Amino acid sequence: MADNARSATVVVIGAGQAGLSAGFHLQRRGFVSALDEPGAERTFVILDANPEPGGAWQHRWESLTMATVNGIFDLPTFARTPGSDDEPSRDAVPRYFAAFERAHPLPIVRPVRVLDVSRVDDDPRGELLVRTDTAGVWRASAIINATGTWNNPLLPSIPGQETFAGHQLHTRDYVSAEEFAGQRVAVVGGGISAVQQLEEISRTAQTFWYTRREPVFLEGGFDPEVEGRTTIAKVIADVEAGEPASSVVSYTGLGWSSYAIAARDRGALVRRPMFTAIEPGGVREADGTFTPVDVILWATGFRADLAHLDTLGLRNERGGITMRGTQVADEPRIHLIGFGPSQSTVGANRAGRDAARAIEKLELGRSEHTVGPREPAVRR
Repeated sequence: MADNARSATVVVIGAGQAGLSAGFHLQRRGFVSALDEPGAERTFVILDANPEPGGAWQHRWESLTMATVNGIFDLPTFARTPGSDDEPSRDAVPRYFAAFERAHPLPIVRPVRVLDVSRVDDDPRGELLVRTDTAGVWRASAIINATGTWNNPLLPSIPGQETFAGHQLHTRDYVSAEEFAGQRVAVVGGGISAVQQLEEISRTAQTFWYTRREPVFLEGGFDPEVEGRTTIAKVIADVEAGEPASSVVSYTGLGWSSYAIAARDRGALVRRPMFTAIEPGGVREADGTFTPVDVILWATGFRADLAHLDTLGLRNERGGITMRGTQVADEPRIHLIGFGPSQSTVGANRAGRDAARAIEKLELGRSEHTVGPREPAVRR
């Protein structure tokens, strides 16, 4: 299989905000399309699992409008055209990403799902093998992983979960509050999405809000210039120490957004301790009492979608991945962007730039080591 592999200096996995930023900065640094110029010295390709532009945004729930999203930063050199605050983000953002792709043609192949990444040999200067479902196998000197979190929902394991006779769903499966009209709905989770969906559903249904820890609301609001830098510093310290990923809210707390205030004023923002068991007709409360519910919505967040990298053994004994900037500390050929401190859209842009810069530096060093300073660089 490897003998028939196509080659690229860099394979970017994912074409959301982080992947598009990486592609833009690779192109700016002289990397060319591995599809159009396969024999060139420095090439790249972007493999995207989605059938159309938009990354995970095209899958967001219907009621998540541009007015309620948690901030979207422009892609490099490409300002968004102001639109209606009432437009669903799953329409507006993919349209913006598609316009960026038209303005900056990138070698994107879709839909392609990466199955796994492996080492061709143990040589740290050797190549990596990227196996896909529809685009064959690719050899690469470096990987920029930009797969985000949407396809790796976090689902807690609760005793009796499999016995529930009602409807269970995760945030990624949520469409709108209307489907729960007149029902009794348990909303589980203490993050931004949980509060948004709790507020919406409480308009048409009776809701019960459960979290493992008491939610912390910021009375003074969130100052991006001060708290933002502090939060990023904490996340960087954790990923450099190889700590497992945590939710953004665990670092920042919850802000008193318009939907949080609306839920509070409606009496829906009343937190209950996490239930201890699930039974066919409802949940067993922490105090032993029983609450009947028709629906359990797991608004419990996501974790980085990295299963295709498991073959490389990047995780430590705690389940974390030790990072140095965008590079995996123990495997510097792998860059993780849209990960850890670069989960925000502005962070994803910067991470794409930093990964491209680091790979260019690595490739220049490899060329000098291979052919000497006075000989023309020839890709192996």
